[in-house]
Amino acid sequence: MAKVLLINGSPRADGCTATALEEMIKVFHEEGMETELVHVGNKDIRGCIACGTCETKGSCVFDDLVNEVSPKFEAADGLVIGSPVYFSSPNGTLLSFLDRLFYSRPFDTHMKVGAAVVSARRGGNTASFDVLNKYFTISGMPVASSTYWNQVHGFSADDVRKDAEGLQTMRNLARNMAFMIRAIADAKEKYGLPQMESGSFTSFPDGK
Repeated sequence: MAKVLLINGSPRADGCTATALEEMIKVFHEEGMETELVHVGNKDIRGCIACGTCETKGSCVFDDLVNEVSPKFEAADGLVIGSPVYFSSPNGTLLSFLDRLFYSRPFDTHMKVGAAVVSARRGGNTASFDVLNKYFTISGMPVASSTYWNQVHGFSADDVRKDAEGLQTMRNLARNMAFMIRAIADAKEKYGLPQMESGSFTSFPDGK
């Protein structure tokens, strides 16, 4: 059974972001997919210190939620990252978590499907949406889209439940994501995954 891992980057376990993610979870279950929701936004998570330990150890030097979620990410076929908007950017705790999760991971994320979801009372959604999508696009992860940008609006969970278009966008996003996961699995079996080149690292020394 295919599995989708969902990350709630909001401090509130039952707030606006959670409401959007729960709408997706309903559809994933209808599509016969397993889900797991991890609450990140209320945790004490420090940022990366560029120590390089993960390069030899295969895990982050700080043994916290990042190392706990890493094997869940490895086992998942898709990843949904949800965040509230803070000053036109995702929650800082979530960004610290994602920086360390993506950098320290010892496994390949090639062709895992990614989707970003953001919630705001009014503005800053698309800027936050862009930030989250960059984690996928540097990691060989196809990005799932919907019938509008993946966002909901509201000051409370009750407000989000009234956002008919936002919730519709979440449902369509989940259906598209489920389709992509199945299609990639079928193509992998039939054709194999695309071969990726590696080894080139462009760095221009000063004066040359």
